[in-house]
Amino acid sequence: MAVILIVEDEPDMAMGLRDNLQFEGYEVIQAADGEEGVRRCLEDHPDLLLLDIMLPKLDGFEVCKRVREAGKTIPILMLTARGQEIDVVRGLELGADDYITKPFGVRELLARLKAALRRRDASQAGQRVIQIGAARVDLSKGSVTREDAVFSLGHYESEILKMLVERAEHPVPRSELLDAIWGGDAFPTDRSVDNHIVSLRRKIEVDPKHPQHILTVHGIGYKYAP
Repeated sequence: MAVILIVEDEPDMAMGLRDNLQFEGYEVIQAADGEEGVRRCLEDHPDLLLLDIMLPKLDGFEVCKRVREAGKTIPILMLTARGQEIDVVRGLELGADDYITKPFGVRELLARLKAALRRRDASQAGQRVIQIGAARVDLSKGSVTREDAVFSLGHYESEILKMLVERAEHPVPRSELLDAIWGGDAFPTDRSVDNHIVSLRRKIEVDPKHPQHILTVHGIGYKYAP
């Protein structure tokens, strides 16, 4: 069974997460601050990182950044307080795969976690390197290189981009992106797509506020313009 690393400093929250995950059969390891979280992630090689944002020593953003800089491609699911949308986008920019907003139900958490692990195990066939404007995107490595900057792509960002590129110049409805990438059991919303699009644009577009390649089709969704 998969090994889940929980990085959470609130004892009651950490205990509740641990007990529920262990009940589902997962092996759980824990860290109570950001520094310990980075160390355990690099030394214990978990299959998924469940990461709170507000942590002692290093916050969740820095933990995510260091894990990705170390070459770890495991799914990272960030825990964020309700209404902190800027935190969501920042986490995605640093390479997090998904986020879940507190308070959340156990069913939603397990659905997102299981979906992330399924995606980790899915075949990577068909991924490739593509040039999008000034950005070089390596979908197999989950990275974007633009000028002198290198960004990590989360799974959802990679999958959204692949779907848009495959249907270049044609609008792709949000509902299709949600069904194809998240699936009905992962509790996604339109904002899930929108937040990942914001993060993608900041990594790929020269001017994210005036995108040239990842375009909004009002009332429908998004499209890719080569």
